[in-house]
Amino acid sequence: MNIKPIKTESDYQVALKRFELLFDAPMGTPESDEADILALLIEEFENKNYSIEAPDPIEAIKIRMEEMQLKQIDLVDSIGGKSRVSEILNRKRKLTVEMIRNLTTRLNLSPSVLISDYSLNTK
Repeated sequence: MNIKPIKTESDYQVALKRFELLFDAPMGTPESDEADILALLIEEFENKNYSIEAPDPIEAIKIRMEEMQLKQIDLVDSIGGKSRVSEILNRKRKLTVEMIRNLTTRLNLSPSVLISDYSLNTK
C-alpha cells in the first residue's frame, strides 16, 4: 500500500483509477483498507476543489416539489393563494417568515436553505 495525499488533479485521477480497481475488495483485506483510505482522501480533495453551491431558496423549493411530485396547487396551504404561489416560484415576490416556516415543514427543507437571499425578477 503506497498512499500519499492528493494534491493535484493528476494525483486525483491516479487515486480514482486505483480506487476503481479496489472497489470490490473483500472486507478485512489490505486492499479493502486501502480503498477506505483512498475514499477519504478522494472525498477531501473533491470537497476542496469541486464544492457544490447550495441552490437558492426558489430552486430548492422547485427541486423538492419535483422529488415529491407536487404541483403549485399543493403549496397553496403553505404559501397562500394560487397567485401567491406563482409569484413566489416566478421570483416576483420574496418568501415571508411564515411561508418559510410552513415550507420547512411541508417540504422537509432546512430553514437555512430557505432564508438565503435571492434576487427577484423585475421584468
